[in-house]
Amino acid sequence: MGFDFVSEVAARPPLVLGVDPRPAWHPGPDPLAHLEGYATRLMEALAADLAAVKFQYAFFEALGGSGWALLERLVATARVLGLPVVHDAKRGDIGTTAAAYARATLERWPGSALTVNPYLGGDALEPFFAAAARSGGAVFVLVKTSNPGSADFQDLDAGGRPLYLRVAERLAAWAEAWPAEPWSRVGAVVGGTHPEALETLRPVLPASLFLVPGLGAQGASPRPGAGLLWSASRSLFYPDGRPDLEAARRQAAAYLRDLAG
Repeated sequence: MGFDFVSEVAARPPLVLGVDPRPAWHPGPDPLAHLEGYATRLMEALAADLAAVKFQYAFFEALGGSGWALLERLVATARVLGLPVVHDAKRGDIGTTAAAYARATLERWPGSALTVNPYLGGDALEPFFAAAARSGGAVFVLVKTSNPGSADFQDLDAGGRPLYLRVAERLAAWAEAWPAEPWSRVGAVVGGTHPEALETLRPVLPASLFLVPGLGAQGASPRPGAGLLWSASRSLFYPDGRPDLEAARRQAAAYLRDLAG
């Protein structure tokens, strides 16, 4: 197998660049061209400091066909730079539809990862796990998300334990069933805004990489830990609320100092 997501990110620094493009923040008559140039230069500048680049699909989908084309070009650029890619699409569906989602992301871009929603159950997740195994990729399953409203459902009592912990317990069996080196192909999304959940979930999911959103705008504090991939979007892609290459370099260096302990 060629490029493998799990082994690649395990050997890199634990910082993930979240790309959530906002064309209105890019000056000039062609904001998408300016955005693409900025994103390319930023990935080049930070390549050695990143575990991966995470593309939030919603921001590209909102731009229509030109957004989809931009997404394709930026994913290709990240891969040319040797950067692992996370498709942050939070897919979740059953049967052939799940398999189609998996082909569109994991198999179209071998060696990449995809975020998925576990709400539909194991049979809806199986096509994603299988596609990740075939393509050298990974799947990050939503377990405890970074938003305040996550408690509405994820913290509900489920037989004496919160629902998100029940999800993690089931996820542990899938992680064991789909091993990679040195982690599993089945990871978890655990918001950095819930540090207590990070501590609770690590012994439950010892083989899983954690994708940890929430740095910066959402207020999470970076902390070192094995298998924690900390994702920063607005604070790293748009430091100080605007495209700024030098400020992004400084912010990345500051995050990495904190993550080094």
